[in-house]
Parts: sequence; C-alpha cells; structure tokens
Amino acid sequence: MAADTLRARFASVRVRTTLAAVLVVAIALAVGATALVLLLREALTDSVESAAETRTEQIVQALDAGSDELPGVIAEDDEEVVQVLDESGSIVAASPNIAGDPVLAGLGDGETTEIDAPIEEGAFVAVAAETDDGRLVVVAHSLEDATDSVSALIPLLLVGLPLLLAVVGGTTWYVVGRALAPVDRMRREVDEISAEQLYRRVEPPATRDEVGRLARTMNRMLDRLEEAQVRQRRFVSDASHELRSPLASIRQNAEVALAHPDTTTGPELAETVLAEGLRVQYLVEALLLLARADEHSLQLADHVVDLDDLVFTEAQRLRDTTDLQIDTTGVGAGRVRGDAPALTQVLCNLADNAARHASERVSLGLTVDDSAVVLTVDDDGAGIPETERDRVFERFVRLDESRARDDGGSGLGLSIVTEIVTAHRGTVCATEGPHGGARIVVRIPAG
Repeated sequence: MAADTLRARFASVRVRTTLAAVLVVAIALAVGATALVLLLREALTDSVESAAETRTEQIVQALDAGSDELPGVIAEDDEEVVQVLDESGSIVAASPNIAGDPVLAGLGDGETTEIDAPIEEGAFVAVAAETDDGRLVVVAHSLEDATDSVSALIPLLLVGLPLLLAVVGGTTWYVVGRALAPVDRMRREVDEISAEQLYRRVEPPATRDEVGRLARTMNRMLDRLEEAQVRQRRFVSDASHELRSPLASIRQNAEVALAHPDTTTGPELAETVLAEGLRVQYLVEALLLLARADEHSLQLADHVVDLDDLVFTEAQRLRDTTDLQIDTTGVGAGRVRGDAPALTQVLCNLADNAARHASERVSLGLTVDDSAVVLTVDDDGAGIPETERDRVFERFVRLDESRARDDGGSGLGLSIVTEIVTAHRGTVCATEGPHGGARIVVRIPAG
C-alpha cells in the first residue's frame, strides 16, 4: 500500500516537473561550480606566475647591470624564494630564507614549473631566466593565497547551491501548482458529470493559455457527446416505434384470424404477414447499415461503375412498378469508382422517395461536371421547404408523417443515401426542382 501511494505521488505532474527542474538545475550548478573553482584556481595561479616572472626579470636586469649585491636585490619574503646558479648549476646566491638549501628545480631559461614548498607547506610556482653572462635566476612564489581563496570559495558553494536548489524547487512547485490548479478543478468537475448530466460544462479559466484551450476543448467534446446522446435516444425511440408498427399489424391480423376465422383467409393473412415482414427486414437492414456507417466500418468495393447503366435499370423498375412518367432524356454517360450494389441502393432510395412524392412525373439526370459525376432526381410533387432541406437527410425525419407511413416510408432512405455517398467521397443536397417539386443532387468524383 505504501509503495502504491509513493508511486501515485511520483506520478503527479507537479512532483515530476519539480524533480526534473531541480535535477536539471543541480546538474547545471554542479558543472558551473566545478568550472568556477577550476577557472579561479587557474586565474590565481597565472597571476602568481606573472608576479614571479616580473620578479625574475627585475633580478636578471640587476645582475646584467653589474650589481653583485644580491641580498639588496633579493627581498626577504616568506612567500618568495630566489636562487642564482652559475653555468655549472652550482648555487652562487640565494635569498636568506633558503640559504643552504639545494637547487629548487632543474629549469632552463624561460621555463616554469610548480614545485613543493621549500620553506612552508603548500606549493610554489618557479620561473627561471638566464642573464647575459650565463647565470640562471630561479624565482619561486607561493600559491598559498590562491589555494586559500579557492578553499574559501568551496564552502560557500556547498552552502549556497543547496539553498538555490531549494528556492528553485519551491518556486517550481508553487508555479506548477498554480498552473495545474484549474486542471485539477476541471478534473473534479468532469468526474462528477454522468451520462444523465451531459448538459453540464466545465468553467474555463480567464486565461487563453493551454489550460484555457483544454477547458474549451472539453466543453466542445461534451457538446458532441450530448448531441450524440440526443441523436441516439431519438434514433432508438424512432427505431422502436418503426419496428413496433409492423409487429403490431402482424399480431393484430393474427389475433383477428384466430378470433374470427371466417373473416379472413390463410392467403390474406400470409400476404399481410409477408408485407409487414418485408418492412421489418428493410428496417433492420437499414439500421445495420447506418450502425456500420457510424462505426466507419462500411465495406465498400472499389471498382469502375457505369452509373448511367444503373440509372437506366432503376428507371425501368419505376416504369414497371408505378404509373408515373419516368424521364431519362437527361441521362448521359457517367463513370465512377465505387461499390455497384451500394450505388444501386442510392438510386433505389432516391427513386422511391421521388415516386412517393411525385404527382405524375419523375426525371432522372446524369452529367459530368468538373471531374465529378452529377446525379439529379426530380419530382413534380409539393417540394421541400427551404428551411427543411438539410433536415430531410437526418434519420427518421418525415415532412409529412401520415403520408410517409401510409406509403411505406421509414425516414431512413435519404439518411442511407447520405452515408453511402459520403463513403464514396461525394456530397448530396436538396434543392428546388424544375417541375416545382424537389430535386436531389448527388456529386461523386468521376472514375
């Protein structure tokens, strides 16, 4: 349990961000502090070396000027030692603080090295320079001050860097907490929204940053969920009603046949059951197709289809089954890529829809326009009001409820047309037809 609690805490964005910030700053500060110490020591060492070189040049100049009073030239300084060597390497003069000591270092003219302390603890920087007569002057200066300065800096860094890390961690914790507070509030609000409360929305912060955009995105998502829920409930309600009607008709006729056998015959009952059964079958198949469309799982073939052949076949079916005038003079050649059975269903649904609302005439047209095949289906009925021309493609929508049911319409035909045409990368819309009725226009990319 404790391990789970610890993992949950470390899963927090606030904790992980704070730890990441502290870790990055700690690495940067450690590298910077190390570089600072090394650079400071190098700078102080260079300074001591420059002082030793300057002192060496002074002594060389004095010796070249003929001065033999070396003690007057060589200062008695605990931080400086001097030796003068002849050509054989023997000590001919030395500062009093190392009188009698061996040679400091085996250096040549212009050479520099770091040596152990000849008179006290610590290191010295030794510099050598040659006089005109071949004598070698070696001057060594103590690095004690440089070492002390670096040693004094390290404790300050060891104290200051953790304090700075604490400030960085605290600041990051505070800033991230303030930034994520609206997110946590939105999380609690969304967690309280149930399927029955999709009308609720999260309150977006006043800022226009990522958190504000997240809140507005969540509200748009809730809008879509609420709209989908409303559509689903309406769909289920309408589907239940549509399925109930033929089932009720079958049951009613069966009950009448059982109660009054002399009022109906077997063939009459079978005809009623067959008609209503076909209606139920159509509804179920339509609902399944729309469900697959909602799940983006429509299985459509991709073949070249001569759409004009399908139009002429559908026109002949209307002539055989209705007394309407079927005009195909506007049908030209048109070829698309798609699924022939699905496109046949599109034509069938459009033709049946036009036939149900036509008075005397249905016109079918097919043209090619801007790399698209344009199919038009016109009727000379009452037409579709302009305000309803988008709504007629919604599911279970009927502009004339009583006539639609009497004529066998389910309100799904144009919805199925929309889904199939969309799956073929096409569009469908309703306008006013040339005969005063409705015109349905389908555009599908030419194949």
